[in-house]
Amino acid sequence: MAEDPKDAERWEAVEEATELLAEERYNEALAELKKALDRDPKNAYAYFYTGVAMFEVGEMEPARDAYRAALTVAPRHLGARVALSHVLRKIGDYKAAIREGLVALEQAPTDGDAIYAVGMAYYSRGELGEAERYLGAFLATRPEFEVKVEVEALVARIREERRPANDGGAANDDEDEDD
Repeated sequence: MAEDPKDAERWEAVEEATELLAEERYNEALAELKKALDRDPKNAYAYFYTGVAMFEVGEMEPARDAYRAALTVAPRHLGARVALSHVLRKIGDYKAAIREGLVALEQAPTDGDAIYAVGMAYYSRGELGEAERYLGAFLATRPEFEVKVEVEALVARIREERRPANDGGAANDDEDEDD
């Protein structure tokens, strides 16, 4: 990613902050990121990692704003787009979360993180058929074991929740069906 000299400078400007984030030293990371943005207000990395830090401390609206700022200066920043989808879902703006996730998928149709974001947004919105479709597609991307197990359980729950709608409301009650 560091082919462009300016891009390399921008990445270098956030390296210390990313190390602090990895150590869960969020306030210190935010201070470093602010310095990076004061020096270069077009540093998409700094906005992105500001969003990460804000998300980690539970500040969803500032995280949303930071991810949007990253996308303003770098509209194709896939990580910011996917993260924005997750934040929008967390704050209850499901329609926008789906929209951002779908934009990410237009950019990278096989990206597992984007597929997962869309599936979770549909699930949160109560659109179980679409949630099952996207989460099933996410499982096809061969995610890490822990995530795979969680999503498999969620897909099973979705199928269980959808069952009454598919069999006329008689969930697990085969004796009442007319043959």
